[in-house]
Amino acid sequence: MDDLSVKSIVGGTRIEGVMTAISDRIAGRSLMPGARLPSVRSFAKTMQVSVSTVVEAYERLAAEGVIRSRPGSGFYVCGPLPPLSLSETGARSDLNVDPLWISRQSLEVGDDMLKPGCGWLPPSWLPQAALRRAMRTLARGDVGALANYGTPLGLPPLRQLLARRLGEHGIAARPDQIMLTESGTQAIDLLCRFLLEPGDTVLVDDPCYFNFHALLRAHRVNVVSVPFTPTGPDVELLGQALERHRPRLYVTNSAIHNPTGAALSPATAHRLLKLAEASGLIIIEDDIFADFEDVPAPRLAAYDGLDQVIHIGSFSKTLSASIRCGFIAARPDWIDGLVDLKVASSFSCGQLSAELVYLALKDGIAGSTCQNDERGGGTAGGHRHHPLAQTAGRHVPLVPLARGFGCRRRRAHLPSRRYHRCARQCV
Repeated sequence: MDDLSVKSIVGGTRIEGVMTAISDRIAGRSLMPGARLPSVRSFAKTMQVSVSTVVEAYERLAAEGVIRSRPGSGFYVCGPLPPLSLSETGARSDLNVDPLWISRQSLEVGDDMLKPGCGWLPPSWLPQAALRRAMRTLARGDVGALANYGTPLGLPPLRQLLARRLGEHGIAARPDQIMLTESGTQAIDLLCRFLLEPGDTVLVDDPCYFNFHALLRAHRVNVVSVPFTPTGPDVELLGQALERHRPRLYVTNSAIHNPTGAALSPATAHRLLKLAEASGLIIIEDDIFADFEDVPAPRLAAYDGLDQVIHIGSFSKTLSASIRCGFIAARPDWIDGLVDLKVASSFSCGQLSAELVYLALKDGIAGSTCQNDERGGGTAGGHRHHPLAQTAGRHVPLVPLARGFGCRRRRAHLPSRRYHRCARQCV
């Protein structure tokens, strides 16, 4: 641990100073769940306090459920931890970062550079063997999959499979309510073209995926950030933003939020949908990380019945970023208009990519928990833990992305709780 003493703790008793020192290191991920705390005597020496002071501090933390005692072994950190909060781990930063610069930087570097803040995994963690099997199957099959345009809505078997997968999350969407796209980004782009006019206002989370800002800038809309908490958006501040700015859209993640890793709670989802109904707010629910969930989170689209909520996803993070395939699930009258817009702007979506995704999903390698593929090759979920552990503690080259993963455009004077990049959870 870093050199510390209670002299550096402003205010409070010595016991509170020791408790704060431990809590700060847990909040900052220096101590992870299951980690053993320093012995009472060694930490008393580090903090320049008596042994009895550290004993009392540890016992209070144990009573609060922050740590637990193992007789004869010591004290250990409890888990799981809440999403990482800048307000709990250091000085606040209010930098305005160019999201286009971040996007270009993340795409231009090679595979030898780790990119933990970008939201995608190294190629070796993805299901290479299953993708190769799918490509061999297509190469031996009908030439139409290799040469023809896709249908306006996209590959029917894939849409039927997606309808079943959405049903597992309580989202009732018929195959004709699902339109395939080239990616999650294209899905949001089409929705912005369909629903927005220049000068409209869009709400995003603070922090959020950096490319949301770049995309919304291209549509010449006003962007207002709403703080994201461990259980979803700050509903009170979101309500204030609705009254003040009259936004048309809100773009968010319900399941694994990018970049905080938080998940929407049922109570927050209910309050959010009530506000949306009262104000006419349309919500784009980006579910791109759904396959990484261990415990399913509520889906706004399930509660709303695809009325004011549009559900989107893609397979760039779980299968391959080279296979460009995403989807939009929405109410039928909107799907009709979106199909026309897609035909006008890109004519068709990639038939080959859709066929590959369908075969890979049929192969069972991108199920709800992304378990490891026993037949060879990695998958995202099967490697979620040990590569991070191998990376921790050793020097590795990192893409020099600016601090503040959730870039901002306009703050609208809303107080904010901001979170560190996902990378801080890895090292």
